[in-house]
Amino acid sequence: MPELTVEQVPQSVRSMFNKGFSALERGNLDYAIDLLSSCVAAEPRLLQARKFLRAAEVRRAKSRPAGVLTVALTKVALLPSYLAVVFALRARKYDRAVSKAEGLLRQAPLDLQYVLAFARAAAGADLPEAAIQTLEIVRDHYPEDLGLLTALGALYQKTGRNRDARKCFEQLCELRPDDPAALKKLKDAMALDSMVSDRWEETAERGGSYRELIRDQEEAALLEKQSKAVQTEEDADVLIAEARTRIEAEPDNVNYYRALARLHAQRGQFEEARDVLRRALELSPGDPELDRALTTVHVQEFDAEVRRLEKAGDAAAAAAKKEERGNFVFENLQDRVRRYPNDLRLRYELGLELFRREQWNQAIQQFQLAQRSPRNRTRALYYLAMCFRKKNQLDLALEQLKTAASEVPGMDDTKKDILYESGAILEALGRTDEAGEYYKEIYQVDIGYGDIAEKIEKIYESPAEADSAGATEEDGALPDENDERLDDGLDADETPKA
Repeated sequence: MPELTVEQVPQSVRSMFNKGFSALERGNLDYAIDLLSSCVAAEPRLLQARKFLRAAEVRRAKSRPAGVLTVALTKVALLPSYLAVVFALRARKYDRAVSKAEGLLRQAPLDLQYVLAFARAAAGADLPEAAIQTLEIVRDHYPEDLGLLTALGALYQKTGRNRDARKCFEQLCELRPDDPAALKKLKDAMALDSMVSDRWEETAERGGSYRELIRDQEEAALLEKQSKAVQTEEDADVLIAEARTRIEAEPDNVNYYRALARLHAQRGQFEEARDVLRRALELSPGDPELDRALTTVHVQEFDAEVRRLEKAGDAAAAAAKKEERGNFVFENLQDRVRRYPNDLRLRYELGLELFRREQWNQAIQQFQLAQRSPRNRTRALYYLAMCFRKKNQLDLALEQLKTAASEVPGMDDTKKDILYESGAILEALGRTDEAGEYYKEIYQVDIGYGDIAEKIEKIYESPAEADSAGATEEDGALPDENDERLDDGLDADETPKA
């Protein structure tokens, strides 16, 4: 069953989705869940609604932590509903099982038993993408659960995402190295991954449906042309002609306009790309994503001109064009925020631009709003802390970092950034022992992160550490108090970009 976009569903469902998304952004979780649940019930193929529904359910559950007794009582109360799912699955009434499982997740979205039941039901109802979506959301909370990894890996294989399947089964084998079944799954996944060409994988990673990948030979040929790193003029002409044909067949489908605009932009035909997007905006006025695509085309044109000038050796003109690009991005972001004040993604991007311009108070205002978005919340908290740090409000910075750290369960790049900056602030406050604990958390999983190895070495070479190890002060130098990371406020590998 192919996925539907918001533009493809009836107006009544689209209206419910927009209201539900706005309620989620405002933090009105109960109302958001009611509206998004209605969207999913009306149109199960609208995966975007289900994605935000899951985010709202998980967020509500985390904001209302239940005690052991409450959890047990809830489990008992939901037992009849869970049995209804089980019986529906046995009878192969998958649509009914999906509906019942949705009810369970509404009450307990992080209960792994209910999550796996929903995944099985969704896969049976020909909604494998919905099953994957839910499993991926919950995976952060159960990173080493064998049942979840097995189910997710199987679904990845079913939908042609062979590289993701391979990663799942590799982790499964790390957890169960002596399990012959796990080893067989990994071998099968590796074989499939090696058999499938790069063009299929790239298309799947872009989020395309696996059904689109295997529809017919003609479609495969088009996808092959599209996936080439360097497209010939003939390839581009074929793809553009195909996109125009689709627009003629479905003139109200704005997705085809987006695809055609992207092809024109790839060929450097920026004015043609803008014309296509303006036509799409006439069909869907006030669409923030089309507005974003139009902005992207403008920025791509700036970038192409900068490359041309640099290649011609005109460094001064290239620098002037870069400055013009930066001013355009900043002014455009401000304009779009005024037109779409509830778009929290725009708030986050404007916050980054203000941060880059060292306008700390204005950036704080944008990040405070952006943190209400599930998508950018953690990074917004991180940059909010960096703003407070730049204003020398270190206690406020530490509070934001503490909150951000509590919401990142694993040790990804964001968590490392948060821990590093927490350590740097504590180090600046003279609380070196506490700072060292944060640094050690990073060091244990990624010795190559920034200058973390150097910091750890200095900690162990300090007099206090040396004394505890039975060494003398001559064995190592004192830590350098002038940590250059305290002055730059950004990670070494991340500069805010629009």
